[in-house]
Amino acid sequence: MSEPRSAPTVGQVVLGRRLQDLRERAGLKREEAAKVLHVAPATICRMETAEVALKIPYVQLLLQAYGITDAEAEAFVALAEEANLPGWWQRFHDVLPGWFSMYVSLEGAASLIRSYEPQFVPGLFQTEEYARAILRSGAVGGGGDAREEDIARHVALRMERQSLLTREDAPKFWVIMDETVFRRPVGDGPEVMRDQLDRLLEASELPNVTLQIAEFASGHHPGTYGPFVLFRFAMPELPDMVYSEYLTGAVYLDARPEVASHLEVMDRMAAQAATAQRTKEILRDLRKEL
Repeated sequence: MSEPRSAPTVGQVVLGRRLQDLRERAGLKREEAAKVLHVAPATICRMETAEVALKIPYVQLLLQAYGITDAEAEAFVALAEEANLPGWWQRFHDVLPGWFSMYVSLEGAASLIRSYEPQFVPGLFQTEEYARAILRSGAVGGGGDAREEDIARHVALRMERQSLLTREDAPKFWVIMDETVFRRPVGDGPEVMRDQLDRLLEASELPNVTLQIAEFASGHHPGTYGPFVLFRFAMPELPDMVYSEYLTGAVYLDARPEVASHLEVMDRMAAQAATAQRTKEILRDLRKEL
């Protein structure tokens, strides 16, 4: 039986969808594909939905059954072997929840990331001290009784994720933050928030980053129910996805009506929030207050 794991890589998700497409093009049902491997149909389903790792011998047998040429099958197997390699973030498996592991994989594969954050500066922009203060409070990351060693590991993971914004093929990152993010102080002194504001001002100058603040003065907006992130990918096999986090886990949505609703809300918030240029002015003014 194929081996389960906590969260798939994006590569496994893509290849699972390709396997399903190849099976359907071959005119085979899951039950028929299962007979090729002498497994239950549920195993085929789990392979296609990336709930289990892709066993190479299984993949080879299925590709043969689907009428794929030797050259195409060889290329597919090479991609499967690459997709099965652990992501860099799995070095942090001791502190990284399975439900967030998938997020890091999606984040690294996205061409566009749009985020609404009502309470905190997004992790990709956090300074070490800001991140450490949040993790110590238990507001994010599993409770206020976390060991210092675990907090240090969480901070290290967060800092490593930030290289995403400056890599050669960096995604576009468009963030809307509520004014609450800046009105609730984080850390033991004003220097933590001051350094964090400096970090945001630096990030706002990156060509692939757009920052907006939803000011109190602009009134109620449709996203006040909670934070969410929308991912878009260059790979046609991956649809737009929405990530929504709660206290002890998260949900990933890819149904078109749900994604469309979140996208509409994000667009309405962007139209209502301060412009990117006005946001820079707000950040500078907030810094002067500290």
